[in-house]
Amino acid sequence: MSSAKHAISMLKLLLLRIPLILKTLVLHGVHMSPVKGKQDLRTELTVAVIRSFMTFSKPLTAVQKDSMRDPGIKGPMWVSKVTLPEPEFDVRDAILRAIDDLKTGGETFDVPAIAPVEAEWTGYRSGVGKNTPQPDLSEAEKYAELRKESPSDMTILYFHGGAYFLMDPCTHRVPVAHLSHLTGAPVLSVRYRLAPQNPFPAALVDALTAYLSLIHPPPGALHEPVPANKIILAGDSAGGNLSLVLLQALMTLKRASRSVRFHGKEVDVELPAGVATTSPWCDVSRSMPSIVRNSKYDYLESPAGLSENADDVPFAPLPFPPDTLWPMSPPRVDMYSNADMVLHPLVSPLAISPDLWKDAPPVFISTGEEGLTDEDLILARRMHQAGVSVITEQFEGMPHCHGMLMISTPAGKRFFKGMADFCRDAVAGRVTPTGSLTYLGFQMQSTREIPLEKACDVSDEEVEARMRRNLEARIEAEKDLLKAWSERAKL
Repeated sequence: MSSAKHAISMLKLLLLRIPLILKTLVLHGVHMSPVKGKQDLRTELTVAVIRSFMTFSKPLTAVQKDSMRDPGIKGPMWVSKVTLPEPEFDVRDAILRAIDDLKTGGETFDVPAIAPVEAEWTGYRSGVGKNTPQPDLSEAEKYAELRKESPSDMTILYFHGGAYFLMDPCTHRVPVAHLSHLTGAPVLSVRYRLAPQNPFPAALVDALTAYLSLIHPPPGALHEPVPANKIILAGDSAGGNLSLVLLQALMTLKRASRSVRFHGKEVDVELPAGVATTSPWCDVSRSMPSIVRNSKYDYLESPAGLSENADDVPFAPLPFPPDTLWPMSPPRVDMYSNADMVLHPLVSPLAISPDLWKDAPPVFISTGEEGLTDEDLILARRMHQAGVSVITEQFEGMPHCHGMLMISTPAGKRFFKGMADFCRDAVAGRVTPTGSLTYLGFQMQSTREIPLEKACDVSDEEVEARMRRNLEARIEAEKDLLKAWSERAKL
């Protein structure tokens, strides 16, 4: 679809939402909004409109395709597209070993194929308007221009969000180019394989391939070798999850003193300089109270029927109309993994034992007042207890990944400043842990420091109980699906 047709299509969709927009304007204007005192009008409208698009009216194939629609490359950014060649099976097998080392029971998963990994080098382009097209240059020439404007010796390895089954590097070019501008660093944005057609651990295998490719450039690579201590893993939402579980996989392999064969060479496993995340998805089971408590501030709605107390944990697969992509055959209840894998440490970082974070590099976690708030703050608390230099920020009233959506707002600018400062400090080895949460009040009018031990009142025992109940509900639901599927297959 051309950009003109896409613009017309979006205009039609917005016209259908005029009643919603008017309702939001009126309630906000008469101070009767349910988010009064927490969100300004722009934020409230943004949340309402995005939430209205998050329906299950289309089959998953169409939804996935729409979410990956390429808006084109224009404005203040350089983009150089590359393909990282398929590595040996050793890269996949290294991930399989890490999974096995961290297993707690009889978890099951599909062993993925080895594949090349597509990615985009992304950087800031100065002196151009927002609609200026990228010049007609080769990918190597674009990369050379990008490097001229991204002179830092740091490299950011970026993983996009989208619940592991949506989105693409092309959808994240604007915020990623902005991060490059603020840090002076080139960003390698990874097109990892998406679920449900490529479930866990395909994305993690791709992430490790990209990481090793930075340190040990394969034949034909545009970049020079990047030392591990000059690499920042970064991501939003599911991409934040992928950043954290890649770090944990690397730490697991390093603890076992394992090397990896990569493009003909035996290479040691090295840790990055740090990990920077925004609204990371740390609990794939979605079990924490904030999933319900904060839903009015967020466009990510809580699962139907779920209560904040979570005494009864209902579960059902996402109700997309059936097509060739979903439901799977044999069926799963989760897009990303088998039900029994949901609490594996390389699926849900919140399931990682605190002692396994010992000796991790610095970590940055930014969250809003959103569905994922509890899991993010609990993970930060556990990291702090393990001695990790964790920098944690929370923005009052802000929805999921607010900084990525509203870059030019005061909260968006403050978010990017915090993330960029962390990236520079981590590579320079000067991250100073505070042991506290920086809480940024409504419209940035106040700032408070809250000890991480008190930032979230959900105890570790309650975390474990909630996640366990949700796991059991998923396993039972998946058993029912498999039983019905088997019975239909017999007919």
